[in-house]
Amino acid sequence: MRKAHEDGHRVVLVVATRGEQGEIPPGLLSDGESLAERRAAETLAAAEILGVSRVEFLGYADSGMMGEPTNDEPGTFWTAPVEEAAAKLAAILREENAEVLTCYDDNGGYGHPDHIQVHRVGMRAAELAGTPRVFQSTVNRDHMRRGVAEMADAGLPLPSLEEIEGIGKPESEITTVVDVTPWLEYKRQAMRAHPSQISEDSFFLGTPDDVFRYTFGTECFIRVGAEPGELTDDLFK
Repeated sequence: MRKAHEDGHRVVLVVATRGEQGEIPPGLLSDGESLAERRAAETLAAAEILGVSRVEFLGYADSGMMGEPTNDEPGTFWTAPVEEAAAKLAAILREENAEVLTCYDDNGGYGHPDHIQVHRVGMRAAELAGTPRVFQSTVNRDHMRRGVAEMADAGLPLPSLEEIEGIGKPESEITTVVDVTPWLEYKRQAMRAHPSQISEDSFFLGTPDDVFRYTFGTECFIRVGAEPGELTDDLFK
């Protein structure tokens, strides 16, 4: 997002929920503050760091992790009719005359129900609004495997192979890889703006600079309607 902003594009962030089903770190919330309020504030802070011009919350309730009883509670994003939510997003796309929409891949990155619903709603909203360029944000699973091998050699904590298999897509399905290494410090600061989700000793913030660069220095996408082949490196060209 910071790259798009500095390249002269207007960046709009649309958020489906406020993440209120997450765990609350001890001592994080102020008296009377809810996790939903804190996470909304964190989202706005991170958005400012990344150069986002507008943030919109669709107003759905957090569904929790896949398989939890909260998935099917009334008002959750997971239970929202796709057409209803897509109409809300499409209205924003039309208002902004958006040229590009990014959403999650069909597994929501790692199987979170709200992320899967973001994929479904985003795809339908782009159809309704006629948004010409649609990209599914994903993770290069093969790149992750190679990184795990390097981390093992360095003696760093490792995700399990089972965890890796549930994340992202194979390299062969990716159409677009954007180099964001010049903006890594902005990305790190945006992560740091989310203390309710990301602690200082987490993998996201606690890894050495070279591991952080390897993991977060590129962003991978699958362009809707494009055939895998020669990789592109820009969402706007």
